Amino acid sequence: MIFSEKLQILRKNKGFTQEVLAEKLGVSRQAVAKWESGQIYPDISNLIQISELMNVSVDYLVKDRNCTVNIKESTATDLDELIAFRLEANVNTYAAFMNETDSTRPASHDFRYENGGYMYHDTYVGGEEFAGEEAVWKEGVPVYAMNYLGRVLADGFSGNFLKEALRAADTKMPYRGPELYQAGEYTYRCNVTGDFTWFQGYEEIYQNDIKVYECVFHGGLLK
Repeated sequence: MIFSEKLQILRKNKGFTQEVLAEKLGVSRQAVAKWESGQIYPDISNLIQISELMNVSVDYLVKDRNCTVNIKESTATDLDELIAFRLEANVNTYAAFMNETDSTRPASHDFRYENGGYMYHDTYVGGEEFAGEEAVWKEGVPVYAMNYLGRVLADGFSGNFLKEALRAADTKMPYRGPELYQAGEYTYRCNVTGDFTWFQGYEEIYQNDIKVYECVFHGGLLK
């Protein structure tokens, strides 16, 4: 997603018109219109103002490919297959209220999904403050794992919205949820560094302007 697209989404999520955003930034409406059409780019002082107003980092605003998957040509086929299975498992387990299985640890919540020689297992402990791991095996051999640690920050958190956002993951963002997802008063954001072979990331949810949830995660391929 490029800057002009991000700015439009963030502005609309805030309920701002171009005129209102221009007034808050001390620029003309025409300047905002040109930013959103990709004709010109704001200077660094405007970028800092936008990041503070929209509760996002400057890094998020300016890095067009911050959260993309870089697949090495030599392993593209295997990685494509693995990523596709991980996304398939994602919409058939926790995020979709499906395939919960017996606990593997005291008081843990576990989910399992299998298809075509692959097996996915997700296990976590805790509730409003939680930690867990998901892993994928191919023909009984572990090939991928990801650990996560998260917490609810305010009463307005919606577990259903989190699951909805996680189900929106795609091949561009196969780690947790998409780079940006919005529904009603809730906004989900995810930033990742690295690629599917070795990555770390951070996701957060806002209810209007209040951060109600955050989670850090890291993972990659196993061999």
